[in-house]
Amino acid sequence: MNLNLVQVCGRITRDPEMITTPNGTTIAKFSVASNRVWNDKNSGQKHEEVEFHNIISFGKQAETIAQYFNKGDEIYIQGRLKTSSWEGKEDRIKRYKTEIIAEKFEFGQKSKANQDRSNDRNTQEENHTPKEKPVDSDGEEIRIEDIPF
Repeated sequence: MNLNLVQVCGRITRDPEMITTPNGTTIAKFSVASNRVWNDKNSGQKHEEVEFHNIISFGKQAETIAQYFNKGDEIYIQGRLKTSSWEGKEDRIKRYKTEIIAEKFEFGQKSKANQDRSNDRNTQEENHTPKEKPVDSDGEEIRIEDIPF
């Protein structure tokens, strides 16, 4: 059996960079930082280790990530590892880069700065857009007290 599966949950370290290939494929590139915290068995001292992951997303998923995520936002990524290699032009040394190809993602918490930005936007929209009350199929107003769950 073969399995190439990666799961990462962390914060985006820079705004996603979106590019379009000549054949029209949309690509989003970004980095996610995840950390591990543990206590030393002998001293009891707390340690923290941060790992940075390069992520690539394609198509509609890439467009969604680029539109809704910013630096500092939390994201869950599930995907696969892809390692590329090349030889340096000047020094002829072989180099490697490993990236995560995102196949699924989930929204996490917005960073404090991005929450404030979203709240400001929502407040502006509330001040300029009248809210419509939800109605059922008969046109009657739906009240929260009438919802059975």
